[in-house]
Amino acid sequence: MNERYLGAFLMALAASIWGAMYVVSKIVLDVIPPLALVWLRYLVALVALVTMAFLTRQSWRIRWRHVPLVVAIGVIGYAVSIWAQFLGTKLSSAQMGAIITSATPAFMVVFARILLGEKITVRKAVSVGLATVGVLLIAGVGHVSPSNELGGIVLGLAALTWALMSVLVKRVPSDYSQLVITMYGVLVAAAVMTPVSLVQLHGVAMTEFARPTIWGGVLYLGVVSTAGAFFLWNKGLQMIDATSGGLYFFFQPLVGTFLGWIVLGEQVGIPFWVGAALILGGVLLVVRD
Repeated sequence: MNERYLGAFLMALAASIWGAMYVVSKIVLDVIPPLALVWLRYLVALVALVTMAFLTRQSWRIRWRHVPLVVAIGVIGYAVSIWAQFLGTKLSSAQMGAIITSATPAFMVVFARILLGEKITVRKAVSVGLATVGVLLIAGVGHVSPSNELGGIVLGLAALTWALMSVLVKRVPSDYSQLVITMYGVLVAAAVMTPVSLVQLHGVAMTEFARPTIWGGVLYLGVVSTAGAFFLWNKGLQMIDATSGGLYFFFQPLVGTFLGWIVLGEQVGIPFWVGAALILGGVLLVVRD
């Protein structure tokens, strides 16, 4: 398969997995606090990633000059962004979480210019504007309450930080294993979150983890949407440019919205769909440039 098409397939698959993640996390967050859930997700993911690295005999070596880059990927993308995704989803809805974070591709345009030197054209600038308006519009959808509005703002932060992380991944030397880079990034994030996460988990009854929906959800979030999808996204980014790769992130809201409607019975109104259309229009402008 052509490398460009393979990269597109890997990124689309990762984004689709994340779309389902919002529905799963919405259910599990009724029991486990956001930061604690991210931490548990990473513990499970680390077991899966280490096992995969051993079985495939990956090289574990990272040159010292690239350690700050890997730490930045872990803190910005895997700690701040994922925590913001979970908290924003808890405060709003699975559909809002999936749609607002789909503004990531447009934000990637800005960071690609700053960090990678990619040219910002008029078309790209308009795409950022459309996506931003879409995010602001969707942030007020549903029950107009402080919690829902705050959820939209937090999800916007998640989109911004994930875009920055995705561009940083492009700066990782191609001779490194993306599996190992993903593992180190998750390890950094887990270490940063440990103190607060343990405090949050202290208030969760152990009997809750015996429920199939809870432990099954944690396993899905750890093995599939973290170990699997993070690796697929990073691997795909190495095969295509950052700007074009952003298109495939839109598979996330499509899957998330559909499952939110089917599984959770979430409803959407006209402002929601207008905002979604603006974000999609921004993403398409970026890709067609």
